Amino acid sequence: MPVTSTVKAEPCPCGGAQYQQCCQPYHQGHRVETPEQLMRSRYSAYVLGLEDYLLASWHASTRPSQLDLNEEPKAKWLGLTVHHAESDGDQGVVSFVARYKVGGRAYRLSEHSRFVREEGRWFYVDGEVAES
Repeated sequence: MPVTSTVKAEPCPCGGAQYQQCCQPYHQGHRVETPEQLMRSRYSAYVLGLEDYLLASWHASTRPSQLDLNEEPKAKWLGLTVHHAESDGDQGVVSFVARYKVGGRAYRLSEHSRFVREEGRWFYVDGEVAES
């Protein structure tokens, strides 16, 4: 009789495939290949509360000392839409909208993010944010 897995396949918070095949490998240390992959995995990390991953994938020149993801009221992340992603050598940009709710009120965070690759690893640098 074949052995079947009892692990439930969960959709990835970033909107990609199943979490186990999409962002989880990056959260477990696999190297991202593009700025868009890093941005999507960072969005998923916000949804899942993975502060260590977020800090590790943030460029040292702009990285905060902590994120306080457990502050109340917590954001409930609702979805991600990537509008544009590109890279040129070791520089990259991603424009996206992330939807979330806090205390029953809905928000849209629009960001044009900058990324840099150092020693083969992509890092989030910063972004221009517009919230509504």
